[in-house]
Amino acid sequence: MAIKLHRCSTMWVKIDGHPCWRVQKALDEAGVEYEVVKHPPFRRSKRTDYIELTGGDSKLPAIELEDGTVIREESSDLAARVREGRLSAA
Repeated sequence: MAIKLHRCSTMWVKIDGHPCWRVQKALDEAGVEYEVVKHPPFRRSKRTDYIELTGGDSKLPAIELEDGTVIREESSDLAARVREGRLSAA
């Protein structure tokens, strides 16, 4: 099973300022295999499964590792973590 990228469903937005795209682009550039899990882009309150997964956070994106660990940081920090090869829970 590959890691999962939890992102908004607006897959057509591919600009560097978009948080979900920033992390997805970093994963692509690093050659990391992942599965996209889409969530509603608006009405954060509708992301009930995601909020439960992240322990109460409704902001996207997040990366779910193969062991079920969820990494949720600001998108620029998350993208930097990917580029630096630090995709682990530690």
